[in-house]
Amino acid sequence: MPKLKIYVGTVYGGALDVAEQVAPLFEQTGYEVAVVEQPSLQDLVDDMPDLALFCVSTTGSGDFPGDIVPFIRELKAKTPALTSLRYGLIALGDSSYAETFCGSGRALDALLEDLGAQRLGERLEVDAMETFMADDAALPWAESWIEAHGLRA
Repeated sequence: MPKLKIYVGTVYGGALDVAEQVAPLFEQTGYEVAVVEQPSLQDLVDDMPDLALFCVSTTGSGDFPGDIVPFIRELKAKTPALTSLRYGLIALGDSSYAETFCGSGRALDALLEDLGAQRLGERLEVDAMETFMADDAALPWAESWIEAHGLRA
C-alpha cells in the first residue's frame, strides 16, 4: 500500500483541519495516510512517502507557523536531495495582507523545488477573505488533484 504523508504547519488549526478533511479522500483511493503535525526532517527523509501533501498556513507577516519552523530550518540547513519526492501543496492565507499572502506556502514550494522535489499540478492558495472554511476549497482541489495525476493506488 503506498504511503501519503500530510505535513502540517498551522497557526490556529485551519491547516490541520484541512489535512484531516482531505485524508479520507486518499484513504479511499488506497493510500496509507499519516497526518504529521510538527514535522521534522526525519519525518520526510528517513521514511520518504510515495506522495507528500503540505498544508501550511501563513502568519500575518508572511512567516511560517511556529510548529513547522524547525522543519523549515532543517531543510535549509541540511539541503537534502529530494529528487524522488512528489508532492502537492495547500497554502492558507489572507489576501488583506497583500505582499505576504500565502507567503509560507510559496516559500516552502520554492524551497522544495530548489531541493529537487517534483510538485504535481498547481499549488492551491486558499484566501480567508473569500473562503470561510478552507476545506470548502481544499476538498474539490484534492479530488481533482487525485484524478488529474492518476493518484489512485
